[in-house]
Amino acid sequence: MSRSDAGHPTTPTGADADRRTMVLESAMATFARFGYRKTSMEEVARAAHISRPGLYFLFSSKESLFRAAVTQALHRDITAAEQALADGDRPLPERLVEAFDHWAGRYVGPLARDVATVIEDNPGILGEVVEVLPRRFEELITDAITVATGREEAVRIVQTMISASTGLKHQVGSRESYLERLAVAVGLLLR
Repeated sequence: MSRSDAGHPTTPTGADADRRTMVLESAMATFARFGYRKTSMEEVARAAHISRPGLYFLFSSKESLFRAAVTQALHRDITAAEQALADGDRPLPERLVEAFDHWAGRYVGPLARDVATVIEDNPGILGEVVEVLPRRFEELITDAITVATGREEAVRIVQTMISASTGLKHQVGSRESYLERLAVAVGLLLR
């Protein structure tokens, strides 16, 4: 976020928005690698190829940078899941697996697991985004199953799918294994 001459935040546009996105992606990777507490603004600036004063110009504190990085990642994930579910030309199980992949599959594996851990370990810093967006994901999945199958018990099916996804994230070593096993779970739950 840039600042106007008066020091108030302004909405980033064009190149500024691209730069901000790149900084937030670098920040997320750095937080995942070192954890929230051990990550310094200097390390994030170095990873983002930006000066430390430039980073402080965009984000006033490590807390605001962390919040923005996680929020950007979660919004990107929920948007991708929503798009996957909206493709009514594809079979429901395929759309569900893709939606879960966007929401959780990219957080499988060594570094990706660290991203999930750093998010889970710092909910107080993140505020309501860590409650609102997971609820939104559950609603999207529930709506997709209800529309496609007419099943009233969709909420219980979705909660079981989410539990299966969470368990699989911690059991498997790769995204491919996660997707293979999740496809089995989805198939069984939709019978």
